[in-house]
Amino acid sequence: MLKVANNVRKPKNDLSKKVKHESWEWIKAIVIAILIVIPVKLFVLDTMIVPTGSMIPTIMPGDRIFVDQISWHYKDLKIGDIIVFWTPFVDKSSLAMLGPFDKFMDALSPVHYAGHVKYVKRLVAVGGDTVQLVPAAGHPYFYNVEVDGKIPAALKDHLYTKVGIFSDPNYYYELANPQKYISSPDYQFLLYYNEDMDYNTYYNSVVSKWGNYVTKDASGNIVIHVPAGYFFAMGDNTTDSFDSRYWGFVPMSNMIGTPFLRIWPLNRFGVMK
Repeated sequence: MLKVANNVRKPKNDLSKKVKHESWEWIKAIVIAILIVIPVKLFVLDTMIVPTGSMIPTIMPGDRIFVDQISWHYKDLKIGDIIVFWTPFVDKSSLAMLGPFDKFMDALSPVHYAGHVKYVKRLVAVGGDTVQLVPAAGHPYFYNVEVDGKIPAALKDHLYTKVGIFSDPNYYYELANPQKYISSPDYQFLLYYNEDMDYNTYYNSVVSKWGNYVTKDASGNIVIHVPAGYFFAMGDNTTDSFDSRYWGFVPMSNMIGTPFLRIWPLNRFGVMK
């Protein structure tokens, strides 16, 4: 009887050992995967889902893209390149749009980007450049962008609206102080985005130190001077893009890289240009 009892207990012991062994193997696999994923995610390849339509028709809402984080360090970014960067401010509404996977991936990034999100826009100018909008031929309500007095070839087919800083040289200040502009038709807009972005923190610590970044030319047109170490970016969907026209320049240190592959949806899978 003792032998029978021992025979009954033995498989349970073996099963327990097997479970422990497999659990340990899974733990090791997960740890190894994390050790591989974190360096790749931080320094080589990033991913993001685009929640808004700011880059329509180039990039559609819901597109998932891979971002090359390496190449731009070894070759100069060109005006007109599509870029991905960390917002220089907390963006509460965009953060709420992210799913669990993207929140987890972003949590692997440096802690000072906590609460910040990735934006994808088109590079318009870098530190030392001047930017202004000029009327576009045949388009009475739209404008071409001039960088250092010329329309860049890569941007000649992209038209923009004269809003934000291009319509009001004090716009960034107004966004930081909406309570002073209650009578403005933009008051509700200013109030909402001031709170949604925690813009006061960004303005007081960064924007207010840019100096005289707005001047006017002989015709009275607003000219933007991009400070050294920053860049200016705008979305292709000019009437529905929350970009540098509204909140200012982005530190070059916030640059993540350039998108190179759209992996979702499958019917739009392919290399990005």
